[in-house]
Amino acid sequence: MKNIFDLVSYKCSKLVTEQYSTSFSLATKMLHASIRGDIYNIYGFVRFADEIVDSFHHYNKPYLFDKFEQDLEEALEQKISLNPILNSFQHTFHKYDIPLHLVQSFMKSMRMDLKKTIYSTPKEYQDYIYGSADVVGLMCLKVFVQGNNNQYEHLKVSAMALGSAFQKVNFLRDLKTDFEELNRSYFPNTNLKQLNEEDKIRIINEIKADFKLGYSGITQLPPQAKFGVYTAYKYYYKLLQKLQSTPPQFIKNSRIRVSNPQKFRLLAQSYLNYKLKLV
Repeated sequence: MKNIFDLVSYKCSKLVTEQYSTSFSLATKMLHASIRGDIYNIYGFVRFADEIVDSFHHYNKPYLFDKFEQDLEEALEQKISLNPILNSFQHTFHKYDIPLHLVQSFMKSMRMDLKKTIYSTPKEYQDYIYGSADVVGLMCLKVFVQGNNNQYEHLKVSAMALGSAFQKVNFLRDLKTDFEELNRSYFPNTNLKQLNEEDKIRIINEIKADFKLGYSGITQLPPQAKFGVYTAYKYYYKLLQKLQSTPPQFIKNSRIRVSNPQKFRLLAQSYLNYKLKLV
């Protein structure tokens, strides 16, 4: 009956994706069925770790994170876990031979969020983004290329850039929550209390450079992955455009969104571009 337990685990990771992120869930549905479940498994894992440090304010976060990390290590070693999210992730981890150091770097960045609130130097900023975003892009890339190590090595830099772009867009979009509720400031050399247009444009130009490099990799992805990743790229780039046209004071006091009708228009446009081989 182990296969039933595994099936339930995979469905749990899919449910986590659908409940926490409609945009990522929509993009994942555009992936080929042969790899879609593994991306759900990765997302479920990273989402649960992130929720511990970001959301469980009335609980003992360090204890919960330590327990989650211990359960993760045991899941990867024993190739099973009674935590369905970790059970599904360990399956994908072993199936695609995901390097352990990627998982460890991710957990290191998540642990930083338990205590660290200010990232005052470019190195601290880049180290955090590498662990929280770049390595997630690399885990997904392992799935996208389905074991082709030459493709993986060739596309590593662009996958990391795309992960960075997505994360930095999230930072800018979630400025109010991160700064006011979690007391976090990720952008170095930036006074978030007095965010001005110059600072905003500097951050946006940095993100655009990441997107440009990330897009160069999307065009070289295998067919089973290209449309789904391109859909996510289009969504996040649209969000960046909205942030660019929004005055800094509104970014500080609200959460900029892409509406559902806009998302579906982006999906239709992405599909047309993909079918016309414009990607």
